[in-house]
Amino acid sequence: MSSVNGKNSSPMLARTIDEVRQQISLWKQAGDKIAFVPTMGNLHTGHLSLIEAANKSVSRVVVSIFVNPMQFGENEDFDKYPRTFDADMAVLEESNVDMVFMPVVTEIYPASIDSMTRVAVPQLSEMLEGEYRPGFFTGVATVVNKLFNIVQPDVAVFGEKDYQQLLVIQQMVCDLTMPIEIQSVATQREADGLAMSSRNAYLGADDRILATAIHRSLKHLVEAIVAGENPTFEVGHACQELDEKGFLVDYIVVRRQQDLAVPEQGDKSLIVLAAARLGSVRLIDNLLFQLID
Repeated sequence: MSSVNGKNSSPMLARTIDEVRQQISLWKQAGDKIAFVPTMGNLHTGHLSLIEAANKSVSRVVVSIFVNPMQFGENEDFDKYPRTFDADMAVLEESNVDMVFMPVVTEIYPASIDSMTRVAVPQLSEMLEGEYRPGFFTGVATVVNKLFNIVQPDVAVFGEKDYQQLLVIQQMVCDLTMPIEIQSVATQREADGLAMSSRNAYLGADDRILATAIHRSLKHLVEAIVAGENPTFEVGHACQELDEKGFLVDYIVVRRQQDLAVPEQGDKSLIVLAAARLGSVRLIDNLLFQLID
């Protein structure tokens, strides 16, 4: 393999846990620090921003591609979730990645998933997304815990688009005393404001145009709250706007950034979060903002 800036231009493709651990051991013996970007594949610019951030602070970058069955509910899209492994590998060839870990399901879950030990993060996992997708965050926390144990990274990078997921992972790492620094990267958006997501590929042409209404509604909501308007009224107005455009809104809420609790008097670091269905596609988005005295 050719070398670029001390790295192999083509990443190592690992299919098994043993392969990953052997290579990680060699890198650590050489004094290399490891950054890890877990993904479910179908890579887009948002994922590449995570890889770019990972490359800034360490000498080795590992990306996993694994569609995790444990985080999908009975009526969700595990079977049809886009799997674009060849295209993903082509992208990663150009992304300064050292290893791609692409296991099959039985490598991660050798026994029945129903009998697996699970990692649950209480409270954070039970609100918002947790209400509408029971078991989702337990599936996320469990697989990320397993991947952390396999890769043993010094740094792991997650996107703020899945903000509640980011907080769940941060809480897990803190509670289980994992020696891993969790870094976050701002949500990457299309030119028209739509948050980048693998599920955007499910949108038809008309719904793709309509989907930008979520971001616009959140922007208007933030502007109104910063201007001193009543948050409860403005949230109701945002829900009504999306409803009239054909969305089925699961929630639009204003919460504290640090723990997603309902804001109290004096809280300044806030976030608005939304989840809504457009046809068969469920979209989520958020905006972080600060109140000014």
